[in-house]
Amino acid sequence: MSDIFNMIQEILAKPWVRTLIWFVILVLATKILANLVAKLLRHMLRSEENPLPSSSIIVNIARGTVWALGASVILDTCFNVNVSAFIAALGVGGIALSLGFQDTLSNLIGGLQLTFMRVVVPGDLIEVGNAKGRVHDVGWRHTTIDTATDGTVIIPNSVLSKTSFSKLSDDAAVSVPIAGTFADETLDTYAKSIEGSAQKAAESICAITSNPKVQVRFTEITESGFKGQIDLRVADPQAVSAVTDSIVRAVAPFTRA
Repeated sequence: MSDIFNMIQEILAKPWVRTLIWFVILVLATKILANLVAKLLRHMLRSEENPLPSSSIIVNIARGTVWALGASVILDTCFNVNVSAFIAALGVGGIALSLGFQDTLSNLIGGLQLTFMRVVVPGDLIEVGNAKGRVHDVGWRHTTIDTATDGTVIIPNSVLSKTSFSKLSDDAAVSVPIAGTFADETLDTYAKSIEGSAQKAAESICAITSNPKVQVRFTEITESGFKGQIDLRVADPQAVSAVTDSIVRAVAPFTRA
């Protein structure tokens, strides 16, 4: 037993073994600290009292900072590398380095501008060029947008920060023109029948935000009947086409072409 203990002591006495042990300990400590900081920031960013948006760029920068500090401690403790001198040496080639990472730095700065100026935040409905959808996340390189038709659209932060785009409201108006022929029932009864069918059809697609939920307005009397329109607002602007189609199919038996 004593021989085994002595052998372990001899192994631990070797400088490279001590260096390896310290290296593993510091890497694990840095990883644990980075994860704790990331979880704490996510919790704070999701708080209702937090003024900043819950974009991943803030969490990623904090995690990167922890790893950078951990790496400097590891280099100094385990490999006797003077980090200050190393950083000073980098100053000579700083211009060349910045040129090599020009796109990365541009996207990072653009992401910070979008985040801290609250230009866009996750959940915003925006339209950029031909892409329209909700902002999923603002990362350190790009912003992802979830669209209804084109899947996920990825736009570099540097492009989005310099491009004109529209921020759309959280709900949208739906207006469906109708034309009907005269019948034995009154227009009020006719309108209620259409409103009921239109409401049921719209709610099968998404929630209705208007109050009253659906209104039928008559706008014109023709030789054979009348014209009007169905008005409502829905919670999802990307569902306007689907809601319109569903309403037209539902009220078609009450109208004429």
